[in-house]
Amino acid sequence: MLKGLGGLGDMAKMMKAAQDMQGKMAEMQEELANITVTGESGAGLVRATATAKGDLTGLDIDPSIFNPDEKEVVEDLILAAIKDAQAKASEKNQSEMSRLTESLGLPKDMKLPF
Repeated sequence: MLKGLGGLGDMAKMMKAAQDMQGKMAEMQEELANITVTGESGAGLVRATATAKGDLTGLDIDPSIFNPDEKEVVEDLILAAIKDAQAKASEKNQSEMSRLTESLGLPKDMKLPF
């Protein structure tokens, strides 16, 4: 009968798979907003907390470092803690995305979203 249209079933499967992947990506984005990481500097004197999406959500500074003569040191420690939290957030984001791509049967190193 319509043998030339046999590939349409495969196309429907591909579209369904793409929709499933889109749904899983949306779920993953929500999860990343709820996963937190903590970066620190100065042996824990300054701690920055961020979501796995990289949004800074908290900053904890030990009061012992508040010495007016060391203002630049404190600023450097704060920046270092924030950068550490952002780096950890990026790593967590990548590992979660890698886990998602593997669960979808895609290559581990495939970058999502495209």
